[in-house]
Amino acid sequence: MTRLVGSAFDKEDDGDVIVTNRPSPRPKDASTIILVRRDQAQPRVLMGKRSGRHDFMPDKYVFPGGRVDRQDGRVAAFNELRHVDDNRLRFQTRRSPRAFALTAIRETFEETGLLIGRSAEMPKKAPEGWQALYDMDIAPSLKDLRFVGRAITPPYRPKRFDARFFMADAERALIDERPPIDGAELHDLQWVTLDDASALDLPSVTRFMLDEIRKRLSSKTDPGPPFLRWTRRGHSADRI
Repeated sequence: MTRLVGSAFDKEDDGDVIVTNRPSPRPKDASTIILVRRDQAQPRVLMGKRSGRHDFMPDKYVFPGGRVDRQDGRVAAFNELRHVDDNRLRFQTRRSPRAFALTAIRETFEETGLLIGRSAEMPKKAPEGWQALYDMDIAPSLKDLRFVGRAITPPYRPKRFDARFFMADAERALIDERPPIDGAELHDLQWVTLDDASALDLPSVTRFMLDEIRKRLSSKTDPGPPFLRWTRRGHSADRI
């Protein structure tokens, strides 16, 4: 057994991670959105606590998000991703870039009740998982989402995800000012400052992305999304 070090994934929350000989599961595509409010003295981000019944990161505070569904890429949108984000999302994947952004919007609605979109006349029949938004005549809006990071769960974890992280200005992206609503997936939803968020019980990747958001909010430059993954040589961290 070998202890892994020097990685955003190298430790469980209370102890060491060990590598076993069991087969490594294939990562499932996922998307997460980091909503940022700037209407107070300090920027705040939306976070919630995962249910203790989850077998993946139970009781941890995270940003809204989840697994990409097959139908997500087929949803009609009010507008599309910026060209630069579309291009970056194409790196090492065959999936449509818009599918990742649409997943983040759908999961945010399912987990918090918040709407990232615009009013529009929508078709009566929606792709699976989108009927509630279609019934409200809400078209998802992609242009305010910024692709800010990607992370693949290491091969020694029992569940693995290839997660894309988006950042959005809440005042521009959300359709209204409704408060987030706790649900089965996330509870204790709250807008917290970056310092207060750092004090929560966070998965290591969430903490890494929180630091990335901090850097982006304090700088006008775009260094490109970080890409955290595991290669044959070990942990790799570079930018797309």
